[in-house]
Amino acid sequence: MNSLYFHIPFCRRRCRYCDFFSTTDDPVKRDIYVALLCRHLEMIGRDAALKNSLQTIYFGGGTPSLLTVEQLTLLLTKCRDRFGLATFAEVTLEVNPGTFSGNYLQQVRKAGVNRLSIGIQSFADQQLQQLGRCHNVDQARTAVADARAAGFDNISLDLMFALPEQHSEGLSREIEQLLQLEPEHISVYGLTIEEGTEFKRWQQQGKLIVTDEDEYARQYELLRARFTAAGYEHYEVSNFARPGHRCQHNQRYWQRRGCLAVGAGAHSFVESGYGERWHVAADLVRYRQLLATGTDPAELLENFDRRGAMVETAYLALRTSDGIDLAAFEKRFGESLPHAFPSVFAQLRGSLVYSDGRVALPPQHWLIYDHLIASFF
Repeated sequence: MNSLYFHIPFCRRRCRYCDFFSTTDDPVKRDIYVALLCRHLEMIGRDAALKNSLQTIYFGGGTPSLLTVEQLTLLLTKCRDRFGLATFAEVTLEVNPGTFSGNYLQQVRKAGVNRLSIGIQSFADQQLQQLGRCHNVDQARTAVADARAAGFDNISLDLMFALPEQHSEGLSREIEQLLQLEPEHISVYGLTIEEGTEFKRWQQQGKLIVTDEDEYARQYELLRARFTAAGYEHYEVSNFARPGHRCQHNQRYWQRRGCLAVGAGAHSFVESGYGERWHVAADLVRYRQLLATGTDPAELLENFDRRGAMVETAYLALRTSDGIDLAAFEKRFGESLPHAFPSVFAQLRGSLVYSDGRVALPPQHWLIYDHLIASFF
């Protein structure tokens, strides 16, 4: 186990489309939470099986850039003391424009963060306001400039598409503005309307015009064409990278490798047996109560059997350009991939590409990925 995820559930305010676990930021509450994270790290650090040098650390949320430099430094120091940190470890901090100022990013970099994921989401002020974001376009550009000035040379930018009343022409202009910032990595997310969100209520009230499937497809293909033409590798359904700048942390999820997670609402994956998925309840009060009694707040969510592990290994790998290593799959499960899923391979015949002992679903089919992988279940 050499990857660690921190869930930081604090936000200035909740975005209208977001269904992730988050709460309004409060400095006192945040101080208490960081102390709980340290206690959680102390607890899991006693397990000898977890004492490998960390290769990736990821601060996600929420809005992790609401953490002070002192809080981040404390958490990273705990990581080094408990686990060790590999020399070339990737340490990512999600940041939102408008949530930091001054020399914050310079200090964050000195603390050990070497990769930023900046949640820009849109280059149109009207759309940012509709989404409920706390920044404008000028602040987004300033955030990237500040990151460069602080010495960051591994920056990822988030861009949403298929937004209400958005058209391909407008998205094309946003793509151009993003490319002018020359990020090393780009993540794209099509808007989905989730239960319990303000957007869902607006949709039910007839106040929100949702993009239809044809326009969604046009926009996704536009993103793929423009970013690959600009030299980015489309290495996962939603992710593009310059050579050598894939997100190492997220690749662990798609490769079904172990990742420890701390914080209320966090999920871990343990590779023992055929795999176990654990989660911490998205409840700050419960998180505090369990840690106060010396109880691990993580609960077993799923214990995979052989068949379940084969299914998840296959469909996660098919999200990526690397695809599935056929020999590794057979060695792991004692059965070849085509033999394990004969009906799936019959249905996907003509869609899959074989090369160098691997099988992959080409990026041009990722738009209908959910439809194609449904046959695994």
